[in-house]
Amino acid sequence: MTSELTIALDAMGGDAGPSIVIPGAELAAIRHPTYRFLLFGDRAILAPLLERHPKLKARAEIRHTDVAVSMTEKPSQALRRGRGKSSMWQAIDAVRTGEAQAAVSAGNTGALMAMSRFVLKTLPGISRPAIAAIWPTLRGESIVLDVGATIGADASQLVEFAIMGEAMARCLFGLTRPTVGLLNIGVEEVKGLEQVKDAARLLREMSLPMEYVGFVEGDDIGKGTVDVVVTEGFTGNIALKAAEGTAKQVATYLKLVLNRTWMSKLGAVLASGAFTALRDRMDPRKHNGGVFAGLNGVVVKSHGGTDELGFATAIDVAIEMVRNGLVKKIAEDVAEMNAIIEPVAQVAE
Repeated sequence: MTSELTIALDAMGGDAGPSIVIPGAELAAIRHPTYRFLLFGDRAILAPLLERHPKLKARAEIRHTDVAVSMTEKPSQALRRGRGKSSMWQAIDAVRTGEAQAAVSAGNTGALMAMSRFVLKTLPGISRPAIAAIWPTLRGESIVLDVGATIGADASQLVEFAIMGEAMARCLFGLTRPTVGLLNIGVEEVKGLEQVKDAARLLREMSLPMEYVGFVEGDDIGKGTVDVVVTEGFTGNIALKAAEGTAKQVATYLKLVLNRTWMSKLGAVLASGAFTALRDRMDPRKHNGGVFAGLNGVVVKSHGGTDELGFATAIDVAIEMVRNGLVKKIAEDVAEMNAIIEPVAQVAE
């Protein structure tokens, strides 16, 4: 299998585990017929499911493991119990050995990040990895990072996140020079934390394949003002959860209003086409897949509660990162960043 491009799947991860992973992988196998899949998990569970999905079976191999990381395990506990043995660990390790070019899991986020850092390590010049999310916007899609891997970040780490984001935007959106903005409490240069203002200064001085446009505010994320929104993990995670909660709240309000009277029900029928288009545009399954950027390998985290379409989308993201050389792009741009930052730091001293 090493002669072909291969995706390693943690088949036991997620709320529903193999019952979602296997049909999701078959959708991906249909979309990407030149790729193969390594399925890590309990053979007794996976083999009968695989028999019902012949198109995946023709492109897949099961690697048995008795250990699966639960969604509630602490990262430290998962590392101790699942080191070298769990389906999650072995999927990541397949990337380290070169047997697979990317790993995808819907499992425990903290455990997946801890194992990924332990097995793959970070790229040279990257102090901390980031989780990059694909965000639906009025213009299409943007990338937001970090959304939960790193709580707090200094100026150089924010610049690293910007580089990871622009590299991912080039891979996913086919852009030559993605626009990048730093999330802040205002667009004025005097506002915000010192580390954010220092990061802005550094980004203005760089000649990397990005267009730094300055500070952006929270409402700019949904507008799609920039291709890449950069922040630290605490703020990014709150923004992500707030957006998800707001979307559910609006959908619930809309449903209640449309079912209130016979006139509103009639209006809903007449506008059903528009509502269908809105639902498709906002469907979280079509924007699923958080990339663990900054690692020496491609790892993608699927939402744990997604269905087979959402899991297939996460595999799509992983394949795009592999096809377009995400790791190489980040490594090259980080090396160029360090060549700029180090002389500036020496002058400052």
